[in-house]
Amino acid sequence: MLDHLYMSLALDEARLAWLADEIPVGAVAVWRGRVIGRGRNRKEEKLSALSHAEMEVIAAASRWLGNWRLSEVTLYVTLEPCLMCAGALLQARLGRLVYGCRDPKGGAIDSLYRLAEDARLNHSFPVCSGVFAQEAATLLQDFFRSLRKKK
Repeated sequence: MLDHLYMSLALDEARLAWLADEIPVGAVAVWRGRVIGRGRNRKEEKLSALSHAEMEVIAAASRWLGNWRLSEVTLYVTLEPCLMCAGALLQARLGRLVYGCRDPKGGAIDSLYRLAEDARLNHSFPVCSGVFAQEAATLLQDFFRSLRKKK
């Protein structure tokens, strides 16, 4: 039940991204039952390829904790993390990841790669996928459909 609550907050962040003409991906970081970071895609706003929702929320959670190690943090994100973000989650020593829909073109957790469980790496973390997957996928599909209509 808590996974659904926190994923609904991540979906709210994704909707805010859409309102800012960003790809609607949102994320929240939770530590001991408390939301300590929120993030959404801001690539267009910040003119930075690094400004994915996960990167934004990792930075916010690290600032809040005063530590780059997020070993007690669960990160909720609406879309399966890409290679860059999955690598950042490993570097941050994330405690747990919960994501909404898969990303068949760029997902690095289940779709194209399985970085969270790669024994060759120095860290791994448990993953729960599919929480509000349909809602997250529909949000992305509707966003891209609206972009195509504008062109």
